[in-house]
Order: sequence, then structure tokens, then C-alpha cells
Amino acid sequence: MAEPYRLAAGGRIDRSRPLSFTFNGRRYQGYDGDTAASALLANGVHFVGRSFKYHRPRGIMSAGPDEPNALLDVDRGTGRRDPNNRAPVVELTDGLKLASQNHYPSLERDIGAINDRLSPVFAAGFYYKTFMWPKTAWTKLYEPFIRRAAGLGAAPTDPDPDRYVNHHATCDVLVAGLGPAGLAAALSASESGLRVIACDEQSEPGGSLLHDAGAEIDGQPATQWVADAIATLDARENVILLPRTTAFGYFNHNHITLAERVTDHLTDPPKGLPRERLWQVRAGEVVLAQGAHERPLVFRDNDRPGILLADAIRTYLNRYAVLPGDRTVIATTGASAYRTALDLRAAGRDVRVVDIRLREDCGPELTEAEDAGIEVLTAHTVVGSGGRTRVDSLIAAPIEADGTVGAARVLSCDSVGVHGGWTPAVHLFSQSRGKLYFDAERDAFLPAASVQKEQSAGACNGTFDLAKCLAEGDAAGRQAAG
Repeated sequence: MAEPYRLAAGGRIDRSRPLSFTFNGRRYQGYDGDTAASALLANGVHFVGRSFKYHRPRGIMSAGPDEPNALLDVDRGTGRRDPNNRAPVVELTDGLKLASQNHYPSLERDIGAINDRLSPVFAAGFYYKTFMWPKTAWTKLYEPFIRRAAGLGAAPTDPDPDRYVNHHATCDVLVAGLGPAGLAAALSASESGLRVIACDEQSEPGGSLLHDAGAEIDGQPATQWVADAIATLDARENVILLPRTTAFGYFNHNHITLAERVTDHLTDPPKGLPRERLWQVRAGEVVLAQGAHERPLVFRDNDRPGILLADAIRTYLNRYAVLPGDRTVIATTGASAYRTALDLRAAGRDVRVVDIRLREDCGPELTEAEDAGIEVLTAHTVVGSGGRTRVDSLIAAPIEADGTVGAARVLSCDSVGVHGGWTPAVHLFSQSRGKLYFDAERDAFLPAASVQKEQSAGACNGTFDLAKCLAEGDAAGRQAAG
């Protein structure tokens, strides 16, 4: 089947290697380098699941591991089926079978959707009062029914044919996250000849540089700088590079745990390889460079399929050559979402921007967008959306001088990008018992006092300028190497 939302050129996918996969029994096409999310969006599939309680339509929202909606049942062959996989982190393989969850008998015609119509009756905690009488009915009727309704995916019943291994290692410097700051840290730390382990949860290092089409480093495209950095690190015998590896635990005495996905991206995994490898690493010094999470916006019906994070739209556009829609509205509270709007305009798509800021509070991004022919509604807020299984409109209203909301305006669209700022990924820092402080200017909690031999660099440290991220990462790597 043709991919109606795939650009004819661009992206980091391998167009010479088409892959076939199914979603809910229907066959689609993608390419090597796609994720389940990018391949579904390329084929115009936005509606991929149902919410837990009210069974409302849900679609792909992000482009990374923070995906809250698109949880899929993935079948990679006999005995290799598991539920609740996040679509943006499932790498596409030939013959992959994907299925939506939490519905009966089908995604489109779900009997559980009646809960949405009855939602005024099902207030939070209603069951604690409703199901108390008669007493015997709880154990014989209500509890069994509620337990069957709990959960999302169905647990597999076949024996697991794969094996999982545990590996212990030591290093002088461990770098968690290989975006611009992490790569700079790994390069500078490894120059000393010390043992360096550098990991990143994506299939290839680079972080935001993989979808930042206009970024340049040292006078060359950022993607070329990433390729050169990876080649340099690969050539150094004192460096272990671990893609597809998530750093998920930070314990006492710089004990870091990593989960490496070894074979899930392979159509026919070689015999003898484990499916996953648990690394238990004791590091002399740790550099955390895990980036930041984009915040969504809160408004009525902000969870319809077709409403994505603004930077996720940019990722799908530039990294996977996928357009989530033909008519996009970007709703933002800051400047960085304008880059998504400009990239969409450069791709020849209709795009508008709704910015909550006053016109005089906007920077040069406003002029650049208007010069590109993008309509920008400043001092506007989003109050709702329209559509059912896919968004078809966004409802915006002006903010008057007295703070009240004026007459609403309906903006026709088939995709929406929302941006509410950035939240630094401080999870591992907090696990290490490090202390946070709240930065009012950046409206985020940031690392303050470290307890262990650790330092944060880049966006997870509240630094969002590319040049400053690189400099901060380089300094952190050199300091970690002593």
C-alpha cells in the first residue's frame, strides 16, 4: 500500500529496504530505520488505541520513550509476543505484527466506548461507594468484573524462547545519553585514554541533532558532525558504545544499571544472542546528558488522535520523512515550536501558529515565521479541539487585556503540534540522591548539589542552546576524566 504521508525524499530511513508489517491484521509498508509509530503515521494511521477507563480514541503523541497513548501488542514470532510496547521505540522489522489494545470486539467498534457516554455517572472513586452493597455481591460479582477490566494488554501464554543475560563491568567514565552534550562529553573524556562507556536508548546516537535540519557544528551539518563523532568513538579501543541501551538505575557508589536491547531490531536474530542484556556498571565518574521532555498543553479534548508534541512532529518530518498531516496548527507558549512550523512550511504544508504570548514578548522567531507566510495568532489560547478518531479542528480564543478570553475561533486542521516548554530529565540525578532546585526563569527543576561523583550537562541541566550544550558536555567530559 502507498504511504500517503511519506515525503518523496529525505529522512534517515533506508528506502532501498522496504519492510512489510501488519496493524490489526491489515498490511502496511515501511522502511528500514522506521519505528512502529513513524510507519503507522506514514500510512495515515493516527487512531491506535483506547484510553483505559472511558475507552476514548487515542493516537501517537510523542516520538520517544515518553509516549503515553500508543501502547501496542507486538508479535515478533512464535513465543515472542509482548504487550504494552510504546510505538515510537519499537523498531520496524519485516513481518512485524502490531495490534491495538483495550477494546472489544475491534478498535473502531468498541463496546467499552459506552463508558465515555456514561462518564458523568462514573466519577472518580464512584465504585468505592456504589459497590459496597449488598456485601456478598462484591466478591462474587463486582470484584471479578473489575479485575477483568483492569490492565491494557493481554499477557502472553507461550513460553519465552529468548534468553536474557547479566553483565558486570567497570569504567572510569560513564556517559548516559548521546545527544550533543553527551557526544561532546564522551569525546573529551575518551581523549585521556581512560575507559569510557557511553550509552543511548535510541537506535543511533545524536539525540535532537538527528532531526535538527538546519543545525551546524564547526561549519558542517550537525548530522555529519554526529557521524564523525561516532566514527571517532568507535575507533578508540578504550570506548564502549551502547546504542539501544537505557540507563534506568543510579545506586550507591556510582553503581549504574543499563538495559540493552540486543535483538529486537533484527528480523531473524542469530542463535546464541540474548534478547536483552542487563549491564551493572561501577563507574568512577558519571556524566548525565539525558536531554529534556517537551511538555504538552492542557485544554479540553487535548488527547484526540492527531494531536502530537510539536518537537515530535519535527522528528517525524526530518528524521523519518513523515508528515502527520497536511494542515497543521502549532500551539505554543515559547519560541522553539516555531522551528517545527518553519520546517513544515519548507515542506510545502499549510501551517498556522497559536502563541499564548503577547506580540511584543515574542522574539525574532515571530518575524521569521511571518516572512515565511505563516499566520501567527499571538495572545491567543487554545480552549478545545474537534473531531473524534482524528482531530479536525482546533478552537482558539484571544486573551483580552483584562485577562478574560474573547470569542473563540475554529481553525480547521488535521494535525496539531503542542508545546508547553521543556522539562529537564533529572530522573537519574534524583535517584543518585542529588538535590534539585526550582529555576523560575526556566520554569523547571534543575540539578543543584550532587551527592556522588556525577555531573549533568546539556538540556537535563537546563541548557538549551546548542553551542552551550556542546561546551558544557565537553567541559563535563574533561572534568570527569580528571
